[in-house]
Amino acid sequence: MDKKRFRQHAHDLVDWMADYLEGIEDLPVRSQVQPGDIEKQLPANPPEKAEAFDAIFDDFKSIVMPGITHWQHPKFFAYFPGNSSPPSVLAEMLMATLGTNAMLWQTSPAATEMEIRVIDWLRQACGLDDGFSGSIQTTASEATLSALLMAREKVSDYQINEKGFHDQPIMRLYVSAEAHSSIEKDARIAGYGADNVVKIEVDDDFAMDIQALKSRIAEDEAKGYIPACVIATLGATGTGGVDPLAEIGALCKEKDIFLHVDAAWAGSALILREWQWMAKGSELADSMVFNPHKWLLTNFDCSIHFVRDKDALIRTFSILPEYLKGATATAVTDFRDWGVPLGRRFRALKLWFVLRCYGIEGLQEILRRHIDLGQMAHDALASDLDFEITSPLKLSLFSFRHAPEGIEDLDVHNERLIRALNDSGDAYFTQTRVHGKYVIRWQVGQVDCQAHHITETLNLIKSTAARIST
Repeated sequence: MDKKRFRQHAHDLVDWMADYLEGIEDLPVRSQVQPGDIEKQLPANPPEKAEAFDAIFDDFKSIVMPGITHWQHPKFFAYFPGNSSPPSVLAEMLMATLGTNAMLWQTSPAATEMEIRVIDWLRQACGLDDGFSGSIQTTASEATLSALLMAREKVSDYQINEKGFHDQPIMRLYVSAEAHSSIEKDARIAGYGADNVVKIEVDDDFAMDIQALKSRIAEDEAKGYIPACVIATLGATGTGGVDPLAEIGALCKEKDIFLHVDAAWAGSALILREWQWMAKGSELADSMVFNPHKWLLTNFDCSIHFVRDKDALIRTFSILPEYLKGATATAVTDFRDWGVPLGRRFRALKLWFVLRCYGIEGLQEILRRHIDLGQMAHDALASDLDFEITSPLKLSLFSFRHAPEGIEDLDVHNERLIRALNDSGDAYFTQTRVHGKYVIRWQVGQVDCQAHHITETLNLIKSTAARIST
């Protein structure tokens, strides 16, 4: 494709993108295809000859689009949001055009220095102390893996990196019973082993029980195990639970245990002063992560990993072969040493666009609207005797189930309800279990969600529940 045709097709694609965003509400929220529907439309063998771009784009519209679940739909209430925004999309286009690999300062100084600056902007906006510095990772899973590797090397005096796990004591990792499943996966990758992930009971508010944590640590110490790391959760995936960070931090400081904070979703809400209480105690944390690609309008992937001891992080990851050396290496930041990957995208650019286009005040306004809409949905179902709130509203997240009299198996009934809702294409929810009950999560966070979307969805839930109950 020559540059003239590139220009023409790029204009066509941008027009399509704008039309898509304007008309997204006319599409089913969740893809309605069946397994294999897309694959069977794709040739088994690669193309031998070049094809016209128009033909490729036509196939994109006819084959790919039916298999897309529309995360930017205002009735996307599943998982957590995977937010985007026009400024972020435009920045992503520039990133793709530049094709930058931001692994070293010298491979694009602007990428490194902008990353340093926008991370500090977010630190200030979230009310975090200036002892934190950080980098942009792909996901919270990757940032948490980095934290677990830092904790592992701290405990072993950096011997595991050099010699492996030979003759090392058993290391234990403590998390809330509500913690995200990615932590166990990270523990496996980092060599702790799934059996050494200790899940701590939660209280009635779904927060980690600090007394239970103290007891489990004492039991492990008596067995000769090493308490290596505690992960506190701010905004648990299932229930929105917020762990008592200040108390956990004080215990970790007393015991010299590495403390990582997983605020992947709720961390964005720290830009709201009224929610900064969640991070009280963060000054005692060694590491912290949250995802602007969830709730700060910056499209996937963009995860902020704050660390307190950057030298320990660099010591954990740094390897310097001859081909990566540079004359300026001692005077600059090389983010290749701040995490697992060597290659890194210029993610700071889209965050810079978003922060400047909306400002902190504009982002605060959107998050407060989502929290109000979550309250609206929560209150409407709480006031209906046929529904049960199974976990209280936290920010814009709560869970519920349909529990009218006369239904013998409420788990099966609510599984039928969520399947009918999602199959309708008019809304998209995900499920979880709370105290063993099968329940439906409702999380408001898509950028363009408004009050009428909540009202329409409430009507859909009630009419669908009534239909499947007969």
